[in-house]
Amino acid sequence: MLNQEQIKKIIPQREPFLMIDEVEEYIPGESCIAYKNVSADEYYFQGHFPGNPIMPGVLMVEALAQTGAVAILSVLENQGKNALFGGIDKLKFKKQVVPGDRLKLEVKIIKKKGPIGIGEAIATVDGKVAVKGELTFAIVS
Repeated sequence: MLNQEQIKKIIPQREPFLMIDEVEEYIPGESCIAYKNVSADEYYFQGHFPGNPIMPGVLMVEALAQTGAVAILSVLENQGKNALFGGIDKLKFKKQVVPGDRLKLEVKIIKKKGPIGIGEAIATVDGKVAVKGELTFAIVS
């Protein structure tokens, strides 16, 4: 289990844009399971949407990307680098995520070629799919 301080040693994101709270398990270069505890205090709920707070879908995707980045950037040769979006494919939003939800984030790296790779990503709340798809990443210095 990694806490936020340990996560910050692997990925470069910081508050308020660090979208994962803890890592349950990870295998460097292969997979990662992390969690985002969605709090009513999140900055984006002030405008998305007042009186009906819903976590923006793009931020759920960012949380998944950061989860995949933990797997990729924990590999020795990638330490100190950054993982950027190269593409998003087959993405489907299935469930709204609201304050009080615990978003489980799972990314499995399914393809790697040089600095480019693809991760199979799925986010769930209480076992129900909120979003799933494939994320392409590029490792940069």
